[in-house]
Amino acid sequence: MESEKPTEAAESDVELVEDVQDVLAELNIDEVVKERDEFKDIALRVQADFENYRKRAAVQLTDEVDRSTGRIVEAMLPVLDACEAAVAHGVEGVENIWSSLLGTLQKSGLEALDLQGQPFDPALAEAVLHEEGDGGEAVVVEVLRTGYRWKGRVLRAAMVKVKG
Repeated sequence: MESEKPTEAAESDVELVEDVQDVLAELNIDEVVKERDEFKDIALRVQADFENYRKRAAVQLTDEVDRSTGRIVEAMLPVLDACEAAVAHGVEGVENIWSSLLGTLQKSGLEALDLQGQPFDPALAEAVLHEEGDGGEAVVVEVLRTGYRWKGRVLRAAMVKVKG
């Protein structure tokens, strides 16, 4: 009987090795590697899509903040106009308020359009008065209401008198 035990153990080992080989044959390594690579590609695409979304959302947020701030500044333009008119009529004490308000808004991105003596541009100004000229190019001869640009976008067109 003692001689049968090693034979049984050897047969058991052979069966175990065969079982392991069968399992390994079923686990096609190439398929596992291919599936891993597919999941890795999917993960990289999702990561890139998320990064693009994050950048796009940041740009949209910045644009929305600029537009909202521009609407607030646009609502303040009548106050600037009133101060400018008061200064033009010699009202004392208003010039400091007007220059302070204008300076603060300019630091934030407001730009007054300087059109005096410039060729007329309908994208920047509205011609409300016209003076006959030599027939050449229309030129702004007087600014009746100041126009403003906010971060590169015309917030309000100027009202001007043109000649030509």
